[in-house]
Amino acid sequence: MSPSSPAPPFAEVVARLRAAGCVFAEDEARLILDEAAGPDEVESLVARRASGEPLELVLGWAEFRGLRIRVAPGVFVPRRRTELLAREAIRAAFPGAVVVDLCCGTGAVAAAVAAAVPGTELHAADVDPAATACARENLGARGRVHTGDLFDALPPSLRGRIDVLAANAPYVPSDAIALMPPEAREHEARVALDGGADGLDLHRRITADAASWLAPGGRLLIEASERQAPVTAMLMTAVGLRARTIRSEDLDGTVVAGRKGR
Repeated sequence: MSPSSPAPPFAEVVARLRAAGCVFAEDEARLILDEAAGPDEVESLVARRASGEPLELVLGWAEFRGLRIRVAPGVFVPRRRTELLAREAIRAAFPGAVVVDLCCGTGAVAAAVAAAVPGTELHAADVDPAATACARENLGARGRVHTGDLFDALPPSLRGRIDVLAANAPYVPSDAIALMPPEAREHEARVALDGGADGLDLHRRITADAASWLAPGGRLLIEASERQAPVTAMLMTAVGLRARTIRSEDLDGTVVAGRKGR
């Protein structure tokens, strides 16, 4: 397409996306046409999406609780179900609270807390440098971002001070990754998906150490599948946390919440 060529009409973009198997072709076409700076970029974005690249990577952002969250190749794209984790973190947070987004990916949960609860001391951490680079873009000066393996990434000064610890740790069983949609398994790093044989390896590690990092009355919030939630709750109970499971059918999300102390 030459620089002087007009952008493809809406109907043409929809038809190309439908032919590529995009279920929500009309919605995606509107987003692409709104995002593109000109005809050449429309053509490029449509071609990328039609080839199977996730829409969020094509656009460069994902919507999360009304925010535009910057995404990057290989980094876990925030799902709508994780809005439940963000909602519970927001409910538990307060001005002055120490809030940690563990296994933060793009930092979407931390960004949602920052937008909803001013005045928190906000930290985000992930083992993947590509994820923490993305999280820094999304948080800016509103929080500190750390790279490292779970609690090893956090400043020691946070031990015993965390009021809200939210974790969307990888929880897909290793053998189930091959069954995931290609948009996920081909475009997101395995480290962002693989939760071990039963999907709960990271949940075990987080719950084992969480109590020593939480402040009195502090909350541990872990996203899980509905099937896994009872086991994650038992892991919390085993380390002395008061556990309960929160489910949203609208978001198709499940969060296991543990509280330290009474």
